[in-house]
Amino acid sequence: MKKFILGSLVLFIFSFSSKAQSGYDIKLNLKSCTDTSMYLVKYYWNVQYIVDSCKKVKNGKIQFKGKTDLDKGVYALVGQNKSSYYFQLFVNDGQKFTITGDLADVVNTLKAEGSKENELGFSYMKFMTNKSREFAKIVEESKGKKDSLAFLTERQKTFSDETTKFENDFNAKNKGSFICDFLNLTKEKYPTDIPKAKNGRPDSVYQYYYYKSHYFDGINFNDNRIIHTPFFADKAKKYFETVIIQHPDTLIQEVDKFFARCNEGTLIYNAMLGYLTHSFENNKTMSFDNKGNTITFEKAFVHICDKYIISGKAKDVYSEETVVKIKEKMDILRNLLPGAKVPDISMFDTISGKAVRKMGFDTAKTSTSISNLYSKNIDKLVPMYTNLYQVKAKYTVLVFWAEDCGHCQTEMPKLNENLKELKGKVDYKVFAVQTKADLFEKWCKFIVDKKLDFINVYEAIPFNNLREKFDIFATPVIYILDSDKRIKAKKLGAEQVVEIIKIMEEVDKKKG
Repeated sequence: MKKFILGSLVLFIFSFSSKAQSGYDIKLNLKSCTDTSMYLVKYYWNVQYIVDSCKKVKNGKIQFKGKTDLDKGVYALVGQNKSSYYFQLFVNDGQKFTITGDLADVVNTLKAEGSKENELGFSYMKFMTNKSREFAKIVEESKGKKDSLAFLTERQKTFSDETTKFENDFNAKNKGSFICDFLNLTKEKYPTDIPKAKNGRPDSVYQYYYYKSHYFDGINFNDNRIIHTPFFADKAKKYFETVIIQHPDTLIQEVDKFFARCNEGTLIYNAMLGYLTHSFENNKTMSFDNKGNTITFEKAFVHICDKYIISGKAKDVYSEETVVKIKEKMDILRNLLPGAKVPDISMFDTISGKAVRKMGFDTAKTSTSISNLYSKNIDKLVPMYTNLYQVKAKYTVLVFWAEDCGHCQTEMPKLNENLKELKGKVDYKVFAVQTKADLFEKWCKFIVDKKLDFINVYEAIPFNNLREKFDIFATPVIYILDSDKRIKAKKLGAEQVVEIIKIMEEVDKKKG
């Protein structure tokens, strides 16, 4: 059983407060029960947590009672060791009912009084479980038979026909009930009449698009009960992580199609918004299309933040303070998506840096004093600048680092060593920016000691606003730019740079 959280749980989405109504009273009378305490466990998205407990269980008599209604959905009965559950039960409109049964044979003995959903659920479980057990015996019986395959195939068809008929009759008789909506979450929608492809085999493309287009058939995204089941979260995740093509443009289309089917503010809307935003933000997968363009999930992340969070459609999911922070983040990322042209930056190398420091910039602490120094020395400063856009190369490896950063002290020499593999084979240059001006002396010494064969520059005059322009919140930060200074790859490790340049070179050759 999946882990669940005891006591109150603050979900990453939000929590709805139940309206005071008639309350609930769930009684259970279970033979062969040895537990002295029982727990009623609620499903929410992919989490489970206890909503009520009965600490005085005697002879299998259990009662869960409260003054306010429970959220409608699927619950689980869990024993005192909390490691597994006995069975699931449905809570819907009528929340006062009794369940009886024998834990020695749960499948065949459970009955419900005062709850149609549970009576239907138990009857469905009884038929399907016993059929599965029956077929398992047939599989064992087939072992050792000479015609075991034919024997098993025949029995399997009989089993399939019987279960299909039962399900069809069950769904027809109980259409519109919560039990049918619940069971629909477990069903895979495959085509039955599959056309043949040119090679004479079943058309796999048709099968995929049928499966994709019918994946969510019969699911009402505005029914809050669906979120309180053990299946919806996994089903939604499977669709967005494995069924659809993992490309930002496709994801954006599918996200918009999904939310078009939800009412803003419903449980599913809010849960999916939280899940997709978190998923896109943390997915660091990077690939290349056949034109050598980088593909990342940032584009989908920016889209979902712009359209559903910053626009004010996530009031129940994120606080106003969080939305402000998200907007600030998007204002940075929006200009740093793959393919975007980075802004030019003006830096000083180790030689000109010494001259700049002598002008007093190393001791100037206020923006006013820095501005005054700059105005006074502008004619001397301009010729000393080394600009990013002055770098002429097919690839520019743009690195932001700090000498006092332990990770940088490892990564920079590693990057220097790795790039030797491309020396004389690929047209590249490294524009390495030291982000902390007060480390000038240590920075110069590190460059010499490690023999960093880069265009080594630093920000002696803090006018470039590097943090916001390049999303630098930790160092090192490594970009790969093309000859026009457009982003080809970003946020890389030193060990990835050579590999990615090689990939881009291969793509470029094929394109040529």
